[in-house]
Amino acid sequence: MRLRPYRLRHVVIVVFTAAGIGLLPWTIYLSTSLQSHHVTHRWDLAWTGYDVALSLVFLATAFAAYRRSPWVGALSASLGTMLIVDAWFDIVLESHADELRQSVTLALVAELPAAAFCFWIAVRTERFLALIMEAVEEAADDLHLPAAGERPAEGDFVGVLEVPPDGKAAGEPRDADAAA
Repeated sequence: MRLRPYRLRHVVIVVFTAAGIGLLPWTIYLSTSLQSHHVTHRWDLAWTGYDVALSLVFLATAFAAYRRSPWVGALSASLGTMLIVDAWFDIVLESHADELRQSVTLALVAELPAAAFCFWIAVRTERFLALIMEAVEEAADDLHLPAAGERPAEGDFVGVLEVPPDGKAAGEPRDADAAA
């Protein structure tokens, strides 16, 4: 079954609202039940994996920008989010004063400004794509193109390949909607 855009929008609204509200009690439960001290044996793997993913999203965003891909906005927004998460966990999970100062400095000087820049790119990309879509829609209206999945009216092509009875080349194509 294929969902229509307005139905998909409603599904997203309902499901995401339920998930957001449902996470609140879970978060409260975790904050009261988890221990403040936890030892893990794969700490290095967790951070290395996250930094590899961060590096890949940096590269994917750069590649999308190089290719002038419409994906640059979504990738940039993802990258900004990952940078904020990285800053958050760097600060929250540091236990030594020197490491905490270093994490806060890195967040304020590099990660958060880079995240803000990424979000700015994402917003500009979305605005640009919206302008392009408006221009395409206006051009489609001017060309009398049928909606997706519909056949063009027979009169839409009148005059485009018209050859007059005298055999001379046709002049300007006439508008199918204009009075003959």
